[in-house]
Amino acid sequence: MAHYMILLEENPGNMPPDLSPEDIQSIVAKYQAWRDGLASQGRLQDSNKLKDEGGRLMVKQGGTTQVTDGPYSESKEVIAGYFVIEAANYDEAVALCQNCPHLDYGRIMVRAVDMVTCP
Repeated sequence: MAHYMILLEENPGNMPPDLSPEDIQSIVAKYQAWRDGLASQGRLQDSNKLKDEGGRLMVKQGGTTQVTDGPYSESKEVIAGYFVIEAANYDEAVALCQNCPHLDYGRIMVRAVDMVTCP
């Protein structure tokens, strides 16, 4: 089985602005149920929500590394979280994402993980 990284792309404007605490808890429960389903199948390798702070964007230009607040310096989209799953191929990885609740709020990018160990 290959490993695939499921990147949850979010545009902050896609979430309804008037979510109640109960609405938020319901959304969180949907993510947990989806994650637990992957885990019970033995497919989940790792997952986490990323902090909303945006991080740092690094670019090397002309021998100098520039660091800016990211990703908002370049884009309004942000990676909200990720999952690493096992699947036989892209088609199976995509099929496993069909019920991910994130599709209601943003995009999902499925990327194969190169399991070569970096030095």
